[in-house]
Amino acid sequence: MSAYERIADLSVTIESVGRRRYTADTTSGFERTTTEFRLAGDGLVGRGEDVTYDTPDHDALAGTDPIDLEGEWTIDELSAALDDVDLFAAKPPERETSRHYRRWALESAALDLGLRQADASLGEFLGIEPEPVRFVVSTRLGDPPSADRVDELLALDDDLEFKLDPTPDWPDSIFERLRETGAVRIADLKGWYEGTDVDVPADPELYRDVLAAFPTAVVEDAAFTTGTRPLLEPQADRLSFDYPIDGVDALESLPVEPGWCNVKPSRFGTLESLFETIAYCREEGIELYGGGQFELASGRTAIQTLAALFYPDGPNDVAPGAFNDPDASPPYPRSPLEPDDDAVGFEF
Repeated sequence: MSAYERIADLSVTIESVGRRRYTADTTSGFERTTTEFRLAGDGLVGRGEDVTYDTPDHDALAGTDPIDLEGEWTIDELSAALDDVDLFAAKPPERETSRHYRRWALESAALDLGLRQADASLGEFLGIEPEPVRFVVSTRLGDPPSADRVDELLALDDDLEFKLDPTPDWPDSIFERLRETGAVRIADLKGWYEGTDVDVPADPELYRDVLAAFPTAVVEDAAFTTGTRPLLEPQADRLSFDYPIDGVDALESLPVEPGWCNVKPSRFGTLESLFETIAYCREEGIELYGGGQFELASGRTAIQTLAALFYPDGPNDVAPGAFNDPDASPPYPRSPLEPDDDAVGFEF
């Protein structure tokens, strides 16, 4: 029985739907806004975080009535009902990908509530023992770029590992310093992003430098062009994809059979697609690790829980929120993260 089949018939009773908005500054220099959907029933609350990046999409929720989900459902019935609900009824989203983000918030909140009403954790329900979660710290190197942030964190904890976003303006000195640390586990080239503040052109010279400087690192979201393809195809076993992956079909349509997949659950929208993709990757021998999206609330514990159950030893981009908080100060949590033996629902 698949993971989704195990939760599909889980019952959940919803008596009300609420929302809470979160806003915080980040170490990446932008203000993050998310909305947490809260489903209440039987004196319990299930939470799921909408990680839509565009603040106007969260603003549009103000003054709107909560989505009508009251009643008794199974997880599968609720998911089917959401197929017919416009989760952006007030206005279309700034980006179509946000429809998946909000769908994930509601489905994960329903799963959280259903598990709490069953007095069980996700691991208990699936029959999987959670394991300590290895994490990497995702950070940017500033403008102009400098390795100072990496050096500062390594001075506090020399076991830390990193997910970094190389750009064409990195000087040779940064590549040399980062290679010396031996701490870069993922180089995210962001070659598949379009129309965002973090787009990075598919520069063959940059790709060549990244592949040479970090010979054992996972290389994420490299774009295939006539100039980059000859560099990338021989490295397929360490290529990973994130931005375009929203299900099995997306994996099968990639220009190469990747060695890795970054699992960001909100990109999949539904619980069924998430668990189907995890199962597919396992069957195909594709290594997994979890990804984060600057979650401010329950979304972070959800991605940590999934990592603990399905890919605890991967270079998981699920670090505690302190690493994204410009006001946080040492000591910071250390990797690996230990799961809570008393967790219920989607708690870590």
